[in-house]
Amino acid sequence: MTELIVANSKKQYLLIEQLADIVWKEHYTAIIGIDQVNYMLNKFQTVTAIETQVSQGYQYYIIMNNAKPAGYLSITKKNDALFLSKIYVLRDFRGQGIGKTAMSFIETQAKLKNCTKITLTVNIHNNNSIKAYENIGFINTGAIIQDIGNGYVMDDFTMEKSIIN
Repeated sequence: MTELIVANSKKQYLLIEQLADIVWKEHYTAIIGIDQVNYMLNKFQTVTAIETQVSQGYQYYIIMNNAKPAGYLSITKKNDALFLSKIYVLRDFRGQGIGKTAMSFIETQAKLKNCTKITLTVNIHNNNSIKAYENIGFINTGAIIQDIGNGYVMDDFTMEKSIIN
């Protein structure tokens, strides 16, 4: 059984930090290199960084599968959109419908927050994720490059999916 638990304590943020370290290193190293992965983990996925994001309105959830941590996600409302900041599932839990359950949860959150769409960004070279998003109704709305410091950029597509309330 998959359930999503709101993260609201240092202990839970530490678990997310540990999950991020595993998922990001195995997934993004081939796309952006280990140096940028480590930089981004330190900048965006430490307990302190997560606490800051939560104070700015982001909500983090731990994805549990049969009482085991399987991944995490983060969302925030931006105007009429629910921005899906992060969604990650550990490799051993993929292919079990966990991502679909998480996306259904995200759509429900969008409706509860009176959003008309869900938006996200995805690395332009992250082909499997792009295809997965397209398969569930997201459309590519353009490319953006964001300077994240230390000589690194996030080279992403923006994607969105309309929500019918």
